Amino acid sequence: MVYLDYSATTPVLPEVLDSYNKVTEEYFGNPNSLHSLGIKSNELLTSAKKQIAELLNIKETEFTITSGATEANNMALIGAALTYRRYGNRIVVSKMEHPSIYGICKFLERQGFVVDYVNVTQEGVIDFDDLKRKVTKDTILVSICAVNSETGARQPLKTVRQVIRKNNENCIFHSDMTQAIGKVNVSVNDVDLASMSGHKIYGPKGIGLLFKNKNLVLTPLLYGAHEGELHPGTPALPLIVAFAKALRLALKDLAKKEEIVRKYNEKIVAHLSEYSDILINSSKYCIPHILNISLMNIKPETFIHALEGDEVYVSSNTACSSLEPSASVMNMYGNEIRSRTTIRISLSHLTLPSEISEFLDSFDKHYQELANLK
Repeated sequence: MVYLDYSATTPVLPEVLDSYNKVTEEYFGNPNSLHSLGIKSNELLTSAKKQIAELLNIKETEFTITSGATEANNMALIGAALTYRRYGNRIVVSKMEHPSIYGICKFLERQGFVVDYVNVTQEGVIDFDDLKRKVTKDTILVSICAVNSETGARQPLKTVRQVIRKNNENCIFHSDMTQAIGKVNVSVNDVDLASMSGHKIYGPKGIGLLFKNKNLVLTPLLYGAHEGELHPGTPALPLIVAFAKALRLALKDLAKKEEIVRKYNEKIVAHLSEYSDILINSSKYCIPHILNISLMNIKPETFIHALEGDEVYVSSNTACSSLEPSASVMNMYGNEIRSRTTIRISLSHLTLPSEISEFLDSFDKHYQELANLK
């Protein structure tokens, strides 16, 4: 099997799974209970949260555990919008966001907020002139992802923040960092709010977090026993401990792992560039872990299933909008055919050189077969 869909989800590392299983078996007490089993679980919970805070270089009070990035995005955007709407009703997002962000924006528009969408350049980077125009004194929130999930386009968050602050020093800056954490060097301290998910960093599904600057107040979306908690309920201790382990492993030797992926990316690009009807959509501003191409004359679903016959797995774009035209590619190039024929190849440092060769052999075989039929 050749798995090249790491941006959709990652396998759980054996050591992470071991942590999950051990905690499930040995720390089954509710961390909120006062007896010895509860105290034992609470001590482990405190230790795991401390480790997460240290890894992200933030305070333990500056993050909330969530079920994943989608919940964190909801918590951030809706929570901030409801809290700060007395200062304005405008929200700015980029045209390179994950579908979950756009779903939230539609909800906020129904609540009376005005959402402005920022253009991007052909390289997938924010159009800063457009950003300057759209951040006004009535803009209370800007949301721009760190790395686009379809093409891998990376945004310069520090520069984005400077532009936002110059136009409106009180505007809140959120970033969905799901596709950046564990792949490239990125800091949550460059933003006010940041979302991430465990299953993108070789951890289990159902766990993520929201970073929230200590100076911000968010209106909770869920309510429980304790007033003001953003995520009330019994802590999912096995998931939290497993997430802490996955995060530690993901951030270890980051530059070394990125270089491994870069070499794979360059080999694939060099090979596919020989085809005149294949366009490379990922630009020099894209991280090497995500390579987006357009086949132009072949339906992506047909090609994906052809590769699957060889147990080679890629995707069309994001898993949340598979078989839909790529909005990101459309916004970058303005070409509908290009946006409808995309294939996303997402790589990992765990990928083997032999798997790259096997992928390219399968690619050549099926591309030539389908191109001849066409």
